[in-house]
Amino acid sequence: MSIKQKTTDQHTPMMMQFHRIKAEHPDTLLFYRMGDFYELFFDDAKKASQLLDITLTSRGQSAGLPIPMAGIPYHAAEGYLAKLLKHGESIAICEQIGDPATSKGPVDRKVVRIVTPGTVTDEALLEDRKDNLLVAVCSFPNAQHGIASLDLTSGRFVLQQVESIDQLLSEIGRLNPAELLFNEDWPLPASLKQRGGLCRRPPWHFEAESARQLVLKQFNTLDLKGYGCENMPAAIAAAGGLLQYVKDTQQSALPHIQGIRTENSDDSILLDASSRRNLELDFHPSGQLQYTLFGVLDKTATAMGSRCLRRWINRPLRDHDILNNRYACIDTLLNVLLYRDIQSHLRQVGDIERISSRIALKSARPRDLLVLRNTLAVLPALQHALSDGDNPQLAQLCGQIGEHPEMLKLLQSAIIDNPPVLIRDGGVIAPGYHPELDELRNLSQNADQFLIDMENREKATTGISTLKVNYNRVHGYYIEISNLHSEKVPTHYTRKQTLKGAERYITEELKSFEDKVLSAKEKSLSFEKALYEELLNIIGASLIPLQQCAAALAELDVLVNFAERAETLNLSQPKLVDQPGITIEAGRHLVVEQVSDIPFVPNDLSFSSNRRMLVITGPNMGGKSTYMRQAALIVLIAHIGCYVPAKSLACGPVDKIFTRIGASDDLSSGRSTFMVEMSETANILHNATSKSLILMDEIGRGTSTFDGLSLAWACADHLAKETQAFTLFATHYFELTTLPEEQKTIHNVHLDAMEHGDKIIFLHAVKDGPASQSYGLQVASLAGVPRSVIDKAKAKLRHLEDHAYIEQQAETGVNQLDLFSSKECHPAVGLLEDMSPDELSPRQALELLYRLKGMV
Repeated sequence: MSIKQKTTDQHTPMMMQFHRIKAEHPDTLLFYRMGDFYELFFDDAKKASQLLDITLTSRGQSAGLPIPMAGIPYHAAEGYLAKLLKHGESIAICEQIGDPATSKGPVDRKVVRIVTPGTVTDEALLEDRKDNLLVAVCSFPNAQHGIASLDLTSGRFVLQQVESIDQLLSEIGRLNPAELLFNEDWPLPASLKQRGGLCRRPPWHFEAESARQLVLKQFNTLDLKGYGCENMPAAIAAAGGLLQYVKDTQQSALPHIQGIRTENSDDSILLDASSRRNLELDFHPSGQLQYTLFGVLDKTATAMGSRCLRRWINRPLRDHDILNNRYACIDTLLNVLLYRDIQSHLRQVGDIERISSRIALKSARPRDLLVLRNTLAVLPALQHALSDGDNPQLAQLCGQIGEHPEMLKLLQSAIIDNPPVLIRDGGVIAPGYHPELDELRNLSQNADQFLIDMENREKATTGISTLKVNYNRVHGYYIEISNLHSEKVPTHYTRKQTLKGAERYITEELKSFEDKVLSAKEKSLSFEKALYEELLNIIGASLIPLQQCAAALAELDVLVNFAERAETLNLSQPKLVDQPGITIEAGRHLVVEQVSDIPFVPNDLSFSSNRRMLVITGPNMGGKSTYMRQAALIVLIAHIGCYVPAKSLACGPVDKIFTRIGASDDLSSGRSTFMVEMSETANILHNATSKSLILMDEIGRGTSTFDGLSLAWACADHLAKETQAFTLFATHYFELTTLPEEQKTIHNVHLDAMEHGDKIIFLHAVKDGPASQSYGLQVASLAGVPRSVIDKAKAKLRHLEDHAYIEQQAETGVNQLDLFSSKECHPAVGLLEDMSPDELSPRQALELLYRLKGMV
């Protein structure tokens, strides 16, 4: 894009105005309106040109150097705003509020709104199937940490208070905010420094008493006991800081934030950031949602339902009553395939959760109201379909959804069937809604017919057949009569303009009509805007039932979606029990099963009071990681209230899920792969309990063999004896397979595989006992490692094994080969056992001797 370069100076009135406004918003990009463009100057221009890939030009000079400038067309601003928000930038929109025709000097301008990643509500700037959260955190000296999260697009306001920094970081990872507010005096943890959307706020915004008063004022209450957060001072301080920020950026009231909901960490199964990442709940490194649990489970009909499902997945519940109620709903919806009828109605439902918030903020567009109208029109049929299901929770949701006939009738009478995008374009309010608007429209729309009627009437009255009634932009309306008929001009005609061969006149009637028509369009648009504003106020008065309706529709959508997934993916109802343990029969990894072309091999899993750790051995690519992850996902899926990918599941109490899987580094913070591995391991060892489910994969592989083996052994021993958590411990250290001899709660299992020539066949079946070998060279060969390298590796392996055998001879004093002296039999033993000497020919006997010699 090229912008015409102009010559000016930073001390001109316009640039002085810019500097004054920019000083009030130093940390945001200033979109400074100039005609049909939003312009950016100085560092803002440099940053925007890089992020938006637009041309950096200049305007005038400052300190002898050109002033950097970049601009975008105002009518295309939404696309550019979306890009900047994704980069975590905030933008102050500065509009012209004065009239350029009457202004002396620069046109008056002011910032009309500030768009930030966490406070954006425009539909075009949001992901429709993902919450857009603004989160504030506040830490008190007594180790209390408050968290306040707000989805401005729905009004959902949630408070939580935790006791440790690890819990705080875990919750921030779960919420994954678009923007994170924090006290600028707070030492930001290293793990947060790399994330985008960070916003430092002054300490006084989190001052306890002023924050509390701000929260009380928002909800117009004397105390916060009714919201269950009276004794959560750190959370209230965070809430006050958050509300102050939203008021500063929106510059308007927040009527759709109707209350606070509190969450307790004891209500849900806790997952730290690494566990969420390793389990790939709703994010995959490739960016492909179909490789995540959310991507496989999400077949919801509405955007509201999709967002609700994502929240449920990221916060699995521990309350068995809530979960059993969800199972019961799914069972009812599966009965005579009731879910199909309900889902067909839900597909006609719009995102009224976000629309209701835009109505409250007075930013709803005409098509938002059309979507709301169409949604309300579907509700009676949806209610009828729900009445076929005999379930208390479905009946409760039915009541919360309602039908809202008065609001529907209002919207049907007020809004045309295909309104324009913006109210400023006019033509939104339906004919017949207001007689005064209809009259104004008739004046502006039917002017031509009036002129025709008047012309015919005046011709008949004056007898002048060539008389014309017409209009032009310069002179307005007029009656034109040629000079040939000048003697017939009536006396009440007033001369307006003289032409060559003709005169133009005006009458009181035509003048009156002109005044009406010329102002009718402007008055019509102004009056229509007023009616639209009034319509938003009327709907806004019913905001609470509309929000309840949206929340109930979202929950219903998720439950219906669970029923569809249960039938389509062959899921079964889990059983939640009070006794400790996890028993899975024929469990499957839901995501791998869906994306793989190879038939999935189901496997069992059994944990109990006497079986708390499984040491898993087997070849790489044999399925150890899949087996471990599927166990965690099955437990998690059960705790969001969904049926599970297994023949059966009986699950006792689970409080946390930890995973230590995969290799990654954090070089920007100076942490190596092994350091990251040990940090995650330390977190597990410190925070796991006997009710936790732990996945540990290849602990100790990032250091020397003996160091790694020692660490792996010590971690497994600690988890088995001290923590006593339910642990899946995958390893290639075969020395760990002796752990069951020392601890009765530890058991060995392995992923089966078999050799076929030089190749390996993975059976993916879990069997009791340790694996016989690692098959590392065979897997390397499958990966495409050159044959020459594989051959060298085999030779080196034989050398190492021979060396280890010679050392064993020296230690034991055995000087000859004893096939039966070792604890594990030599391969030659199996060969001799299968051989029948009487049946061997001389040649076969000779070949056998050579094979035995080769083995030795």
